[in-house]
Amino acid sequence: MDLNDVRAARELLEGVTETTPMAHSRWLSSRTGQDVFLKAENLQRTGSFKIRGAYVRIARLSAQERARGVVAASAGNHAQGVALAASLLGIRSTIFMPVGAALPKVAATESYGADIRFHGSGVTEALVPAREFAERTGAVLIHPFDHEDIIAGQGTLGLEVLEQCPDVRTILVPLGGGGLAAGVALLRSERPDLRIIGVQAEDAAAYPASIAAGHPVATAMGVTMADGISVAQPGDIPFEILASLLDEVRTVSEESLSRALLSLLERAKLLVEPAGAAAVAAVLERPDDFEGPVVAVLSGGNIDALVLLDVIRHGLAAAGRFLNFRVRIGDRPGELMRLLSDLAHMQVNVLNVNHDRASESLRVRQVDVDIQVATRGAQHRAEVGTRLTELGYELV
Repeated sequence: MDLNDVRAARELLEGVTETTPMAHSRWLSSRTGQDVFLKAENLQRTGSFKIRGAYVRIARLSAQERARGVVAASAGNHAQGVALAASLLGIRSTIFMPVGAALPKVAATESYGADIRFHGSGVTEALVPAREFAERTGAVLIHPFDHEDIIAGQGTLGLEVLEQCPDVRTILVPLGGGGLAAGVALLRSERPDLRIIGVQAEDAAAYPASIAAGHPVATAMGVTMADGISVAQPGDIPFEILASLLDEVRTVSEESLSRALLSLLERAKLLVEPAGAAAVAAVLERPDDFEGPVVAVLSGGNIDALVLLDVIRHGLAAAGRFLNFRVRIGDRPGELMRLLSDLAHMQVNVLNVNHDRASESLRVRQVDVDIQVATRGAQHRAEVGTRLTELGYELV
């Protein structure tokens, strides 16, 4: 494959996909000392880059293949991309989703006309009946990343990056199975000066072991909020491309992912899913490592509202904006009011208060109070702890 395959894919996508915006980030630029831009693919149709590859793959099916329909297994983004692409092309689609898939993603996939069936607890398990369905009915299985048409379609994002930031030197791409990163890495056939970096969640990173082995190998996946890039084994085709064109694979912590998502909300006014924030997480972890201009790809923005609440709480805690402490006070009228008044003077917001009168270490007329407060950040949190001690409170 080369960039000509990507250009041909772009012609197919004309009028189908959006040319998503590129936003200059003053906040990240000041952190890195380089110009940093955000490629907002979270604003793409269906909320992620997946429609690019899915449409190219399905549009190139023969008339006989189209008549048999398509099938896929996905928990969200690929499901929506396949369903919309099939709908636009007048083709039946069947999507196998894990039991318990996020309701907004199920509803969105269904709204594009897909026949949804549920199986298993994850995509790997859902893929089993999807393959059986393809064998039984003749429907074409649309793989999420291991096909040249998929890679060519995803690579059209890279062409847009070059047009929107012609002097780009570093592109950071969230990395799961490898379809998007492989498509973007094809830019190096004409821009060898580019540095392409794939970013994975450190608890679910298959590429480092595969690169060390020299071929795709299955890796045990840990738990990560970035489910969109939690893929146990790289695809054969993207791995072959990335083995020669990818400069580096970075892994990022769960804390960095949640901080990046929260910062994108607060500073860039952009809503992304945890996998979509991976590139920004890498910039925040090592801000001095990248030659600019830098482009961080925000690969998707499909996140369930309940998951978003959990990630925001996690991000606030990781950023030092929560403080949990236990203080021992006298069990007399007015003591709790005095403590809360002192906290108010410290400009913290009390989130939760719990009394414990049953501890064996308590003396008569004493009570332990567990308090959770919101602070302005790590420095403010440290100042609150110091001030409580200065005021004579006994921190347990």
